[in-house]
Amino acid sequence: MIIQNSNFNIMQIAESGQCFRMNRVQDSDERMKYGVVAYGEYLEITQLSDDQLELSCSEEEYHRLWEDYFDLTYDYGKLVKNLIEGEDLFLSEAAEFGKGIRILKQEPYEAAISFIISQNKNIPAIKSCIEAICTRYGERKVCEKCGGKEYFTFPAPKVLAEAIKEDLRALKTGYRDTYIISISKAIAEGSLNLDELKHISFEEAVRTLKKIRGVGDKVANCIALYGLHHISGFPVDVWILRVLDEIYQNQFELEKYAGYAGIVQQYMFYYMRHKKGVA
Repeated sequence: MIIQNSNFNIMQIAESGQCFRMNRVQDSDERMKYGVVAYGEYLEITQLSDDQLELSCSEEEYHRLWEDYFDLTYDYGKLVKNLIEGEDLFLSEAAEFGKGIRILKQEPYEAAISFIISQNKNIPAIKSCIEAICTRYGERKVCEKCGGKEYFTFPAPKVLAEAIKEDLRALKTGYRDTYIISISKAIAEGSLNLDELKHISFEEAVRTLKKIRGVGDKVANCIALYGLHHISGFPVDVWILRVLDEIYQNQFELEKYAGYAGIVQQYMFYYMRHKKGVA
């Protein structure tokens, strides 16, 4: 099916550092095309123009899953317009440059494992590690509507809870193997319910997440923003530190963007990486 949206650029979302199972697909017409695995399903998205995309799903599947996954009911247009017309020149340029980025509503457990793995790894290494885990522990599926595309789902908590540390480490998880097993056991046994954390404040969610072994402040903030969709969050990684230091001399007024600071953070992250020549 084809949808219209002027604030939906699949390449920008794929390169925004928030998800790790969205990859470029070869297209015979050399169009911008990406495949994404989420919630056990596979979708291919082709960017037909700046504001038109083709999705390889039925209308029923779109409304059941992908409309919410891409948060397509949220008015990014109004937010982008306000930022572009604002007095902050860097943020105006960042919003204009990355206005196709949307904060995804990812599966909380997958996001938690992904950002635990992300510690001290670059994006290609994170993606490779997660794909290896899915291939080893996930369910193999075939997407017939995408030409028989084979893919693997993200494994359930009970599966990784029973994983052997040495087997996980062989997939290049490093010291994070213990953390992966620990959080998976907590979820499988019912002592941790990530979905419940969606319904409390961002600050409370972060405090709860930081009680989990292997989850520090930055990872907790990332899980809260990208896995629980607390868009008021503002994770600070090496790129955001550079923005705060080089652009704002550590005087950035975060309170101005209360309620949607996570979206602002994504524009900053994406723009700064490209300004520094990191695609």
